[in-house]
Amino acid sequence: MNALEIKNLTKSFDDFKLDNLNLTLPGGCIMGLIGENGAGKSTVIKLILDIIHKDGGSITILGKNNEENINITKEDVGVVLDEVGIPECLNTEQVGKIMRYTFKNWNDKEYDKIIKKLSLPKNKPFGEFSRGMKMKLGIAIAMSHNSKLLLLDEATNGLDPVVRDEVIDMFIDYTRDENHSILISSHIVSDLEKICDYIAFLHKGKLLLCEEKDRLLSEYCMIHYSIDQADRPDDKYIKFKKISPYGIEAVIKRNMVPHGMSVSPVSIEELFVFMVKGDGE
Repeated sequence: MNALEIKNLTKSFDDFKLDNLNLTLPGGCIMGLIGENGAGKSTVIKLILDIIHKDGGSITILGKNNEENINITKEDVGVVLDEVGIPECLNTEQVGKIMRYTFKNWNDKEYDKIIKKLSLPKNKPFGEFSRGMKMKLGIAIAMSHNSKLLLLDEATNGLDPVVRDEVIDMFIDYTRDENHSILISSHIVSDLEKICDYIAFLHKGKLLLCEEKDRLLSEYCMIHYSIDQADRPDDKYIKFKKISPYGIEAVIKRNMVPHGMSVSPVSIEELFVFMVKGDGE
């Protein structure tokens, strides 16, 4: 069963439109939703959670329509939004006690284990937490009620590199269970490149590309050539390109590279930058 299916999703605001979004997240996989600030990443997650209402399209979470079954699916979905909504007077121990009565499948042992792993204090009030500490508490809650799908909006934002690595390892361990899946949005592309099975590029409300990560990295490469070079590739084979006074940098499928032309590997971050800034389609 797919963890998430989004079909023809549309949402319009005064100055922004999420335009006909289609995404499928298979069970047991991690999908990274990449986009610059304002691309629509948070809007997508809020629409999935029915925090805001869509104008058109459909959203299915774990086989259930998100609007009709939101009270059921909340047990199966762990959520970390950009702002973790915890009362400032509560400490981590008090939060755990409240969550015990919020989720039917709350696991005190798992929560305590994650709190300890992430070095969160037990008695310090939430209002005195740094941004990184708040995100860590949000992650601990999301992963402590036997959720089958994690929806993470910039969940690694504010974490130092060492803690980010620890959290990423936790996400990888989580999806070793084929019934667990993650949709994670971030502008820290290097994090997503480490853990994701699928990559979705969102730009100004439009989905530019959604592919398996390994397929993207194996199929595409980078080439460099001059504007007047005789053996340059046909533009119809170029996926994305950037033109500068020093020549042309282009992303192309490896099997379309002219014979004898040298190639370089392309990273997920380079792909995204080329798609957003390049002259290609």
